[in-house]
Amino acid sequence: MRSALLIIFALLMAACGSAPNTNQSNNANAVSDANQVLSVVERPQRIKDLMAARGLQDNAAPTLKIVEPKADATITSSTVKVKIELSGDLKGYMPHMDEATKTGNHVHIILDNQPYEAYYNIAQEFELRNVTDGEHTLRAFPSRPWHEAYKNAGAFQMVKFTVKNGGADASKPTTTNTGNTMANSNTAPTPEGKAMQSSTAGDVDPTKPLLTYSRPKGEYKGADADAIMIDFWLTNATLAGDDPPIEKSGPVPSLYRVRYSIDGREPKFIDKWGPIWLAGWTAGKHSITFELVDVDGKVIDNGGYNSTMREITVTK
Repeated sequence: MRSALLIIFALLMAACGSAPNTNQSNNANAVSDANQVLSVVERPQRIKDLMAARGLQDNAAPTLKIVEPKADATITSSTVKVKIELSGDLKGYMPHMDEATKTGNHVHIILDNQPYEAYYNIAQEFELRNVTDGEHTLRAFPSRPWHEAYKNAGAFQMVKFTVKNGGADASKPTTTNTGNTMANSNTAPTPEGKAMQSSTAGDVDPTKPLLTYSRPKGEYKGADADAIMIDFWLTNATLAGDDPPIEKSGPVPSLYRVRYSIDGREPKFIDKWGPIWLAGWTAGKHSITFELVDVDGKVIDNGGYNSTMREITVTK
């Protein structure tokens, strides 16, 4: 059965002109323009060194639960408090910011399809501020200090909730993450949080294939700009190069691909669920388009979340 499945998939790939698996370094997968040639490279040595120093943490299987907001809750405030719990085989993994480096394990918190916010102190609530009225989705998953997501079963959670008469100011600009700071010894820590952009939930079906964009995000400079990671969370879908589950009965499982394009150039594909690193970036602003597609290259729609564009800045 498995052999037959792989043969069928190979024929489909040939028919639609598939690209090689981008999880392997290959100059044929380079993205180029007048000044920039991008290629997939190995995980940077500095990340390998950090992994070695972390002991068993990268083999952890954290299980995440969204405690607040509760599924289908109605919240009468523009400040939505997020509370999560972690359990499972943690092997020492726990979100925490190192004050010296301002990095550490954290949870990615995503409102609707906005860029994620990093949540470090899970003993305290995270505040989504200035959330506009309407229905919203909240997605969350644990991450490593360099923002690579844990991808084990139970790590990803999503809930829908509604803000009603919250009083948000849709014209208010976003602010930076406040973090946990002490104004003086007599005041309580300021909760982590951010004023959010105006948005509402897409019509997302939690039972259908869902691609959650994670990285790249923001500004990259110094060593961080040498090789930039692309990473994502995948729900209810198996990529073409992964080991697909073989059902004892029923139809052949659907297989998918992740398609990405840098600065609107020729699209490339990721056929295995895992991070890749791209090197060769030029200084300036760059756009990344990220899509979940079927073997014929058609975007799998799920509330508009399976096709996302982000802009990053590279400083050299």
